[in-house]
Amino acid sequence: MMKKTLLLLMIVLTGCSMGDIPESAASESFDSAVPLGKASPSVSVESTALFETNQGSFEIELFIDEMPVTTGNFIKLAKDGFYDQTEFHRIIGGFMIQGGDPLSKYESKKDQWGTGGPGYQIKDEFAEGLSNTKGTLAMANSGPNSGGSQFFINLGDNSYLDFDKPPMQSKHPVFGKVVKGMHIVEKIGTVSTNGRDQPLESVVVEKVTIK
Repeated sequence: MMKKTLLLLMIVLTGCSMGDIPESAASESFDSAVPLGKASPSVSVESTALFETNQGSFEIELFIDEMPVTTGNFIKLAKDGFYDQTEFHRIIGGFMIQGGDPLSKYESKKDQWGTGGPGYQIKDEFAEGLSNTKGTLAMANSGPNSGGSQFFINLGDNSYLDFDKPPMQSKHPVFGKVVKGMHIVEKIGTVSTNGRDQPLESVVVEKVTIK
């Protein structure tokens, strides 16, 4: 069981590598604009993200008070339309669905899906009591402080991904949870995939709206 768990975790980590981003872009940091531990007033009252997909819609409550940098980054990207027309590019039934890669907009770049990002990285941010349980939204990353735009929604209780759990060094900050439409998330989790966990049918995020 532990061997399978570690294998699944490595899939998440390698699938969101930032290796294709130029060094100058990767060295930039979102938290230079939004200081760690402080939320921008412009996003403090907007706490819900509506995902409209070709499989149906669902809503996620964002943990703005507990995770100001991570949610601030997500909200900015969503408002900029960054996530619109991206796909859930990695699906592992019973484990998670992963999205947020701008390269997933392009079928011609399918061999690079999972490597894209916004051109910068943000610091890991953790809060006591937030765990990778079923229905939670978390940052995908390739190591400490390497998150950018990619995220995943847990399809099961994956608490071994939490910051205070051994043995993996890379951890996944939880910054929201599904509050409406979990059946849609679970439906997406049943889509057939290829050997790289890429869906055989497109699962398109048509729009993300911050409410």
